[in-house]
Amino acid sequence: MTQFRPSRFEILPTVIKNLLIINVLFFLAKVTIDRGEMSYMVDLLGLHHVKSPLFQPWQIITHLFMHGNLMHLIGNMFALWMFGSILEGLWGPKRFLTFYFVCGIGAGVIHLLFLYYDYHQMLVDFELIKQSATQNKIITFLQLYGPRNPAIFNNMNGPGVLNYLASNEVDFAEVQKSVTYVSSFTNNVLNIPTVGASGAVFGILAAFVYLFPNTYLYLYFFVPVKAKWVGLVYFGYEIYSAVQNSAGDNIARWAHIGGGLVGFLLVLTWNKANRRKMY
Repeated sequence: MTQFRPSRFEILPTVIKNLLIINVLFFLAKVTIDRGEMSYMVDLLGLHHVKSPLFQPWQIITHLFMHGNLMHLIGNMFALWMFGSILEGLWGPKRFLTFYFVCGIGAGVIHLLFLYYDYHQMLVDFELIKQSATQNKIITFLQLYGPRNPAIFNNMNGPGVLNYLASNEVDFAEVQKSVTYVSSFTNNVLNIPTVGASGAVFGILAAFVYLFPNTYLYLYFFVPVKAKWVGLVYFGYEIYSAVQNSAGDNIARWAHIGGGLVGFLLVLTWNKANRRKMY
């Protein structure tokens, strides 16, 4: 039975240690600067839809160091340490750091592609409303896209606006006012940030599962399960959830899948040139 037991020198390797420190510092800066409705750091460093006015190219990297809350940070950093320590010991600091950022950037790019596809029709319908707004077009738009983004829709009193439009004949001025509402709703949807190192961490998990498929992981510290089964179940669940694309699911499933896919392909390529025993 092969088990994962880090030796003393593997407990906190150089790159892992520095990534942990940087992520904690970013989180402390975020909770200090961003208070209440203010979200300066998230707006600046979180990853946004390419059509969002908040989008900047550097966000493909900086979103890896931003986390939504303390549990989000702890979960990612624990997984980074648990699986990343072994990989850094195996590859060395330079290769591991390269792997980490390639997975994280790849996850961000794949997530942006998914967002572009997922919101494409909404943006097309919004442009049609701007070109020729009618009460029925606005009602249809809100009925279709409001429930897909329930948090924003409810916070903007979307159900009340929709009910009013569906129950009353409105004049030109009210139609134009509704166009302004639709514009604000659309921008708020596009401005939803994606934050966290999960994409890079899923790449690390994919590499660990590939290289150490028969290593036992202890679920809840007591139940031994081989890494390959944990990986298959976890990635299978992410794919299922991504395909379902349930309304209100605020987890970037395609970033997870993208990071895992990039990590798997990268370690597969490296392993062809330097074949290692799978433990």
